Amino acid sequence: MANINEIANHAKDNAQKLGIKKFDIYGSTVDETSVQVDQGEPKQVKASNRSGVTVRVWNEDNTMGVTSTTDVDPKGLELALKTAYEASFFGVKENVPDFSPEATIPIPDHPQEKALHAPVSELIDKLLVAEKELLTAHPAIKGVPYNGLAQRDVDRFYLNSDGAVRKESHSLASVYLYSKTEEEGKKPRSAGAYRVNQSLDKLDIDGCIKETAEKTISHLNYEKVKTNKYRVVFSPEAFLSLLGAFSNLFNAQNILDKQSLSTPDDLGKQIASPLLSVYDDALHPANIGAESFDGEGTPTRQVLLIENGVLTSFLHSAGTAKRMNAKPTGNASIGAKVNISPNFYHIFAAAVPEQEFSLETAENVILIDDLHALHAGVKSLQGSFSLPFDGWIVNKGVRTSIESATVAGDFLELLKSIIYLEKEVELTPGGVCPRVWINELSITGE
Repeated sequence: MANINEIANHAKDNAQKLGIKKFDIYGSTVDETSVQVDQGEPKQVKASNRSGVTVRVWNEDNTMGVTSTTDVDPKGLELALKTAYEASFFGVKENVPDFSPEATIPIPDHPQEKALHAPVSELIDKLLVAEKELLTAHPAIKGVPYNGLAQRDVDRFYLNSDGAVRKESHSLASVYLYSKTEEEGKKPRSAGAYRVNQSLDKLDIDGCIKETAEKTISHLNYEKVKTNKYRVVFSPEAFLSLLGAFSNLFNAQNILDKQSLSTPDDLGKQIASPLLSVYDDALHPANIGAESFDGEGTPTRQVLLIENGVLTSFLHSAGTAKRMNAKPTGNASIGAKVNISPNFYHIFAAAVPEQEFSLETAENVILIDDLHALHAGVKSLQGSFSLPFDGWIVNKGVRTSIESATVAGDFLELLKSIIYLEKEVELTPGGVCPRVWINELSITGE
């Protein structure tokens, strides 16, 4: 992508030429290489360079038009500005998006050196070794049907006609392994693990192999579970995936559209156990590839969503913040519509529990490792869920895999039923979180 200052100058010149006084531009480039393997052979090698620019223009009547392009040379920018200007006359008249009031606030510069990309042959070799180690970890493991090793560079920028200019770059490397078993007379069992870091040489591939193998082997001896109510422990990833499915709880746009479990009046209300605190913290030290500004140029920050069980704030764009008399939080992405989404969850124990719990001493608790079918089993506007899961029944430290079962409940009731958050947190793709203990949930066995 062209130099950000060059793009800014071209945009200003073209806007002046076209008589456009108010505009902003957000753009990003992702340069990615990824590989997959299958039974000792490379299965897929992909290299891609994806770039996109979103241009918004306001006309004299303050209605807005949007267009997107991949062409950021002077001619491409001129065409995009012209198209967005023409579209602005058909834009919405109510609650028109505007610049973020924080788009020009200086933010600390965190220079991040881009990692050197390893050659594709090295990616393939490392992934083939990982697959081989998994296949030899246990005779029952017959394949690693889903796997991937990827490295990517990301460049982002935002600028507007008020003089805002922001840019940043970062590198990421990630590995995913998911192994499957085959044993005569038994159902196939499977499990996976994921790791991410700034570069390939820092990536914990061995840890990913070990976790995948241990989880897969632990599912080999499985039993049916009786339908009943059980004390349930969610793994960090399972709890975060459930929280993500009900993220309308914090989303100011959903709340204004009346598509949320919350209302504006719920701020300050106790919605969860006093043990629970939930932050959206884009700049958390564990967030690899943290972004310092959102699609509107608003600086990202730590947002206290739930503090000691109390709903403390919502996630805002510039538009929702204005309508709800709040501050934008750095969670917006621009396009034909401004969308709001969480950046990186940080979940932790907010208070000292009355009682501590441990899987080593607990009797007949269900440990849920992974939830499935979230797209079908979650009714996000009613708060209910019924989801198949992978997990174990744990009795005094002994784990027995569950053949197949479904967990069901009401999400707001679940938040109030939290009895313990473990001290140790884990890094997942969605944030950092400990294991979360719920007093009671309905488990339906096969």
